Amino acid sequence: MQAEDEVLKKAIAHLNATLLGTVFGLIVGFGLFLATMILVLKGGPVVGPHLTLLREFFPGYSVTLFGSVIGFLYGFVIGFLIGAALGIVYNQIAKV
Repeated sequence: MQAEDEVLKKAIAHLNATLLGTVFGLIVGFGLFLATMILVLKGGPVVGPHLTLLREFFPGYSVTLFGSVIGFLYGFVIGFLIGAALGIVYNQIAKV
């Protein structure tokens, strides 16, 4: 019984950092993609002045159809790095 409990504790305490990073990356990437596409579809004389400020951090990004794809890629990379870092830190803390 005790051996089963130890196996269960080890299985629950360990996170797959790559999988967590991928999930975070998809969420952030699709979020930025959707925000950009909503503003593109909304249209108007000045489209997304606040979201346009992201080009300061993401070279090549713009509030356009092509920019939404660029934004997805940047969002995926940033989300992946954050998710993977959280998974690694969690696993290190769980070892203690």
